[in-house]
Amino acid sequence: MANMKITLKKSLVGRLDKHIATAHSLGLKKINDVTVQPDNAQTRGKVKQIGYLLEVVEEA
Repeated sequence: MANMKITLKKSLVGRLDKHIATAHSLGLKKINDVTVQPDNAQTRGKVKQIGYLLEVVEEA
């Protein structure tokens, strides 16, 4: 199964509470935190919501 490497590139300070909660659900709390998540519909939905804060690399 494919994975996605997700890095938080912008601060969560001053963002909507919903967006902060989404970042925390992905395991991202500080700038440059990295997590590897499965490439599925749930993860893609979260990435779409806060994509402006993230850098995403798809892994095989």
